[in-house]
Amino acid sequence: MAHVKAGGVAKGNKDSVSKRLGVKIFGGQVAIPGNIIVRQKGTKVYPGQGVSMGRDSTLFAIAKGKVTFLTKRGKQFVSVQ
Repeated sequence: MAHVKAGGVAKGNKDSVSKRLGVKIFGGQVAIPGNIIVRQKGTKVYPGQGVSMGRDSTLFAIAKGKVTFLTKRGKQFVSVQ
């Protein structure tokens, strides 16, 4: 009998669904009010001019204009000019 018996399902062999985090509108692109610019957990990027932060730390545009990323004192900011 050269065969292997059926094995059970491996426990802990599951993975969570990805959360689709990251930058959605990059520097130089145009954003309109309500557009999501960055989806993040915690504040990796901070809101600047023309940008606001949601409850889940999502950054979104509150003005129409070009998206710019800049670093001030070691913190990264995004603004809409």
